[in-house]
Amino acid sequence: MYEDPPAPQPMQLGETPPLTSSGGVATSDATSWRFNPDYQRLVLMWRQVLPELDELAASLDKAHRAAVNPMVWDAPVSKRYVEDITEWRNRLKRYRKAILTSISDKAADTPRWIPAGSEAPHAFS
Repeated sequence: MYEDPPAPQPMQLGETPPLTSSGGVATSDATSWRFNPDYQRLVLMWRQVLPELDELAASLDKAHRAAVNPMVWDAPVSKRYVEDITEWRNRLKRYRKAILTSISDKAADTPRWIPAGSEAPHAFS
């Protein structure tokens, strides 16, 4: 069974920016850091696409259950429909893996916090 890659994590309540060292003492200067808007977009993208993929999978599962049920479909051609739906389900699983992995990989390469006065660094730019 396929397992989803790690999701990008939104900023947590009370989360602080990374520590900076000034004069050998580590301090957290909240005014010099901000949560990366590019990373936040990845979090939102994950939250948007996941329910849609789940809905598509549920629709195909429902169609597959109906296709394999002889009470619903009792015809020689039903075997072909079951095979087609099974192939669609497998393609959707591969598509889900590709989409979620690309979001997860991009999030892993994107810093969560950036200096407040700078533009957001882009992964693979």
